[in-house]
Amino acid sequence: MQPMPFPSTPLPPIPAVAPKLPYEPPRLGQNFWILENALPNPQEVVERCFNHDRWEYGLPYRPEKWPGWRFHDVLTPEELGGLEEWVKQVTGSRRLWVEQAGVGARVDCNVAQLVGGKDSGPRPHTDSRDLCRYAAVIYLHPDPPADSGTSFYRLRYPNGAIGGNLVPAPYRNLVDALGVSKLPPQAWHEELRIKNVFNRLLLYKANLVHSATAYFGEAERERRLTTVFFWMAE
Repeated sequence: MQPMPFPSTPLPPIPAVAPKLPYEPPRLGQNFWILENALPNPQEVVERCFNHDRWEYGLPYRPEKWPGWRFHDVLTPEELGGLEEWVKQVTGSRRLWVEQAGVGARVDCNVAQLVGGKDSGPRPHTDSRDLCRYAAVIYLHPDPPADSGTSFYRLRYPNGAIGGNLVPAPYRNLVDALGVSKLPPQAWHEELRIKNVFNRLLLYKANLVHSATAYFGEAERERRLTTVFFWMAE
């Protein structure tokens, strides 16, 4: 990933024939929201995670699209319901729901994710517009490196031009919008970094390009622990 150039830096135009993304500046209260002290019982949830003995394994342990370890239904219905009320309030949504994925697939809402420093790195992406409008993460490591939260990105072209950061309708994801299956890390500028703070919830529009800023830790309790959520809304 490349840092954003200084505002006064002259930049070349986007090549005329290159695929493009629209640009929506990341703005608190408009396309992302932060709730501090999101859970009333965060340490209890942390212990619930580490007492769980049936984790699913992703990269690099198994050939999945997601990294580290995870398990479903980490929060109780009561805990989840309180968060969903806040999400509806700040987004103006009347209803949230978890969309049904295709045969053999599952939307990973209310999932604990534990990822070590050697498991993965930043992977800018968007979440499928078919499956969610909003995504969220709660950071649950009690003393994390600050720069291991979530980053938002803008497309960077080979000539140095800066593009957009949003997958619009009718496209589902970056693969559809850009017509490529994968981009190298240098194809992205990191525009904004949200710090990892214990029991902080970050909510954002799922079609903004984003990624975990970094993963960390080797021993189980040292790794980056989060819970993640994906909602459709109306």
